[in-house]
Amino acid sequence: MRACMEEMHQVAIAAKDQASGRQFSTQVSILSAVELIWNLCEILFIEVAPAGPLLLHLLDWVRLHVCEVDSLLADVLGSGNPSKHESFWNLVTILVLQGRLDEARQMLSREADANPASADMCRILGDLMRTMPILSPGNTQTLTELELKWQHWREECERHLQDNTFAASPALESLCKIMLGDEAALLEQKELLNNWYHFLVTRLLYSHPTVKPIDLHFFAQSSLDMFLGGESSPEPLDNILMAAFEFDIHQVIKECSIALSNWWFVAHLTDLLDHCRLLQSHNLYFGSNMREFLLLEYASGLFAHHSLWQLGVDYFDHCPELGRVSLELHLERIPLNTEQKALKVLRICEQRQMTEQVRSICKILAMKAVRNNRLGSALSWSIRAKDAAFATLVSDRFLRDYCERGCFSDLDLIDNLGPAMMLSDRLTFLGKYREFHRLYGEKRFSEASSLLLSLMTSQIAPRSFWMTLLTDALPLLEQKQVIFSAEQTYELMRCLEDLTSRRLECEEPNAQKLQDDDIETTKVEMLRLALARNLARAIIREGSLEGS
Repeated sequence: MRACMEEMHQVAIAAKDQASGRQFSTQVSILSAVELIWNLCEILFIEVAPAGPLLLHLLDWVRLHVCEVDSLLADVLGSGNPSKHESFWNLVTILVLQGRLDEARQMLSREADANPASADMCRILGDLMRTMPILSPGNTQTLTELELKWQHWREECERHLQDNTFAASPALESLCKIMLGDEAALLEQKELLNNWYHFLVTRLLYSHPTVKPIDLHFFAQSSLDMFLGGESSPEPLDNILMAAFEFDIHQVIKECSIALSNWWFVAHLTDLLDHCRLLQSHNLYFGSNMREFLLLEYASGLFAHHSLWQLGVDYFDHCPELGRVSLELHLERIPLNTEQKALKVLRICEQRQMTEQVRSICKILAMKAVRNNRLGSALSWSIRAKDAAFATLVSDRFLRDYCERGCFSDLDLIDNLGPAMMLSDRLTFLGKYREFHRLYGEKRFSEASSLLLSLMTSQIAPRSFWMTLLTDALPLLEQKQVIFSAEQTYELMRCLEDLTSRRLECEEPNAQKLQDDDIETTKVEMLRLALARNLARAIIREGSLEGS
C-alpha cells in the first residue's frame, strides 16, 4: 500500500490536467485512510500489546501517518537561522505533541544559542524532556516503577510551572503545559494536531502512559468528543477507528464495508484476522464464514473487469466451501471474445478438473470455428470436448468438402487423429478414409483395397458416400495386376447393387434428378464393367494358382 501510495502521489504531481491530478490525489487519500485503519488493527488485534508497549506502538502509528512534520523540519533546518524561522515554534510544538523529545531538545538548544535571554528556560525544559520516563523496548523496569518515576517527573514539571519558570516565554510555558497533559493547552494546538486520534495519543503520552488496552475506548471516545467539541459529527473514518479502539472487530469490518467503495480492503483485512484466529466464532447463517463471504464478494467484483478476472480465480481457490461452485458459475459467464481468452479460461478449468466447463467451452469454440469455415479447428475443439455428435457433424463437413473439391483440408490434423478417431463412427471413417488415400499414394494397393472394402462392409461408411468409395475402387480394379480377389469383387458388386436398388426405391423424378441420374448411370455402368472384368481376371488367376 505504501509503495502504491508513493507512486500515485508522484503521478498526481506529474498529471497534466487538474481532473486526473485530483483523481489520483483522491486515491492516495483513500489508500492512506486504509493504511491508517490496517496499522491500528495490527497494533490492537494482532500485536495485542500490553500496557506500556501499547503506547509506544500508538506513538509510532501517529508518527507514520502524521508525517508533515518531517518536511517542516527539513524546511526549518534548511534556513539560515532556524530559530528565527516563522514556523520554528510550530515545529517544536509538533515534535513535543508526537513525543519526539530528543529532536525537540535539539531545536531548543538552537534557540538557546541564538537567544541568550531564554537559554536557562530552554535548558530547564530540555532537561525535563530528557528525564521524562518512557518504557522503551528491552527495558526491564516494571509498570509500577515507571508510574512512580513518571509521577515524580510530573511533580517537577508542575513545580516549574507554579514557580513561573517559563513565564517570560509563552511558547515554552505552553510546551510545559502540554507535557503535563493539560487538555486545554492541547486543544489550543488543534491545528497542529490535525485530528482527534493524534490528540488521543498525545493525551495518553502525557497523562496516562501506562494505559491498559481495556481502558483505551474510554479515552478514545472522550478525546473524540473533546476534539470535535460538538461543532461537527464524526466521519466514517472516525467510526471505524472508534470501533477498533473498542476492540469490536466485526464492527470495524461492517463500518469499512459501508464506507469503502469496494471489497478489496475488508476482504484482505478479514482474511488476515481469520488467519490470526480472531474470527473463528462468527459464522454466517447461510453456511459460509465471514472471511469466505467477503472473499467471494471481492472475487465476484474482479470477474466484472476485462482483465482482473484472472486474479479473481485465485481468490475463489482460497474459499473452501463455496469457492469452486462460484468459480464454475463465473467462468461460464465470461464472454469468450478471442481464442486467446478462451484458452486461458480453458486452462483454468482443466487445472481444476472442471469437466463440464471444459466441454462447454470447447463446444462454443467448435461452433465458432464451423461458422467461420475453419473445419480443422472445429474438429480439434470437438475432439477436446469429447462431443461425438459435433465431431460427426464436422466430419460430414470434411467429407462434403472432399466430394466438392477432390482433396482434404487440414491433412496434418486428420493424419494424426490417433485414438481420438474412436470418438464417433463418422470420425473413424474420416480417419480411415484418409488412411486409404495415403496407402494408395504410397502404391500399397493391396492394403488400400482391403481397407476400402472393410469401410463398406462394416457399415462404418455413410451410405451417401458409397458411390464415392466405389468410384475410388475403379483405379484399383483397372490395375494390371489383380488387386481384389473374386470374393472381394463379389462384395463390391453386392454393395453396388444394394446402393442402386435403394436409390431406385427412394428417389422421385424431376429435371435435375434426371440429369444427375444420367451421370450416375454412367458411373454404375463403368463400375459394373470394371467389376466384371476384375472378377474374370481374379477367377482365372485364382484357378491357375489352384491348378499349380
